[in-house]
Amino acid sequence: MRLTSPSTIKYIMEKYNFRFSKRLGQNFLIDNTTVENIINGSGITNNDNVIEIGPGIGVMTYDMAKIANKIVAIEIDNSLLPVLGETLEEFENIKIINGDVLKLDINKIIEEEFGGKFPKVIANLPYYITTPIIMKLLEENANVTDIIVMVQKEVAERIVSKPSKKSYGVLSVAVQYYAKASTVMKVPRSVFMPQPSVESTVIHLKIRENPPVKLLSKPFFFRVVRAAFAMRRKTLLNTISGGNLGINKEQTKELLSNSNIDSIRRGETLSIDEFALLSNNIYKFVNDVEN
Repeated sequence: MRLTSPSTIKYIMEKYNFRFSKRLGQNFLIDNTTVENIINGSGITNNDNVIEIGPGIGVMTYDMAKIANKIVAIEIDNSLLPVLGETLEEFENIKIINGDVLKLDINKIIEEEFGGKFPKVIANLPYYITTPIIMKLLEENANVTDIIVMVQKEVAERIVSKPSKKSYGVLSVAVQYYAKASTVMKVPRSVFMPQPSVESTVIHLKIRENPPVKLLSKPFFFRVVRAAFAMRRKTLLNTISGGNLGINKEQTKELLSNSNIDSIRRGETLSIDEFALLSNNIYKFVNDVEN
């Protein structure tokens, strides 16, 4: 039976008395072509290990197991464990972990399950928790090479956005500091059961070996970024001087000038390089004053 078949899903639900959880945002794929395109877009080979977050009933897991070396699937819903035990029983290269990925030590799992070899992460996540999971993997420096994840269309637009675009913001800068972000494919609501209320997009995050900019302080860099976007309609002169960074308006104007940034520009026009230069200059100034 095809796991993407609605009749198969209904059969499984009846057999295991399973009900879709709104709390967990469960939506299962019911289109083979979409599954194939996501897997193809991930570039998985038989040399690759995979961490799958949110396998559901194993729709993508099943097809990935035919290709990948080993898969560790992390599923938070323990009522799906017996389902996965049946749908994936023919494969010996799959391990299921029942747990909340936000509470798990991903690098410990990678070391224990893959001998330290960096895997790819593939996920079809509930939209309410997509960003926290992506940022956990990035900020905790999870030892992974790629993250291929399906997200809400608007979130995807923000993640891959470039300066001067309406969708460009803190999330754009944060993700692109850690990874090269690109769009794999758009996914319509009609390929899910039950249908979500929003459209979806699959994105590919290629983890950078080194950050794209050199920073004196990464935490301070992100403080500057958040300050710049705190009031999108205001100029950098106003947002930076009002961002609790330890500088007044006159000092801000001088530091912007020293960074070759016009004080009437807005945060959404700055590239990561410009944010890095500005944050480094402010950081040096603030620390020189304190010392």
